[in-house]
Amino acid sequence: MEQDLEEKRARLAAELVSCGSVAVAFSGGVDSTLLLAAAQEALGARAVAFTAASPFVPQREVEEAAAFCAQRGIAHVVVPFDTLAVPGVAANPADRCYLCKHALFSRLKELAAARGLAAVVDGSNLDDDGDYRPGRRALAELGIRSPLHAAGVRKADIRALSRALGLATWDKPSMACLASRFAYGEQLTREGLSRVNRAEEFLLGLGFRQLRVRVHEGGRLARIELLPEDIARLFTEGLVDRVQEMLAALGFAYVSLDLRGFRSGSMNEGLAHEERQDG
Repeated sequence: MEQDLEEKRARLAAELVSCGSVAVAFSGGVDSTLLLAAAQEALGARAVAFTAASPFVPQREVEEAAAFCAQRGIAHVVVPFDTLAVPGVAANPADRCYLCKHALFSRLKELAAARGLAAVVDGSNLDDDGDYRPGRRALAELGIRSPLHAAGVRKADIRALSRALGLATWDKPSMACLASRFAYGEQLTREGLSRVNRAEEFLLGLGFRQLRVRVHEGGRLARIELLPEDIARLFTEGLVDRVQEMLAALGFAYVSLDLRGFRSGSMNEGLAHEERQDG
């Protein structure tokens, strides 16, 4: 392992040891998987994983998180959490992530305290500073610690460290909650979230790995984001009609392909500058 990565790994371990004991907010994604593995290495049984099971999270992600913990002998708590019941969240305002994370991490703090765990930690890293992320403000207000961020770790470092440590998630596509698929102001419902999840499951089944199905116009329009190198495949392999038919069956009146390709946080691109600076 390169010296720079070794130093960051050591700083990460030191951050975790300084917590004493931790409740790791564990989604099963790339970032939180490395954080949990590092926490187990640094703290042993004093590291417990907490995974939220909510309408915003595909069930496959909860199951993969549970499987990882079972394989490694990590205590794992699945926390049922109805995100749509959090006041204001279903209306999907620009600060939805703040409202959701404040409620969720408040609950995690309660559960962690009941287990005698000293700190709640999350997988935020330095690259999260580069986008509109009001949820970071909620974490700061609640005193949630972000060891990866504190250790100076970036996304590329997370993947490199994960690969060096033999974690299968080292090349896992980035994931975000299903609510991020909807334009701000579009009402969030269980039906709509499930529809997006089914559309993405279909595309994953076709062999596309990194993608999003974004929803606009009151749920009538689906905008598909694929990696630029995958866009041509949609046409060369004759998949267009299959995709169109499936999404039409799910209730989308119009299906579009975003020619700019996949990019995290694309729903934030239309926000006013001053809003993007918040949180």
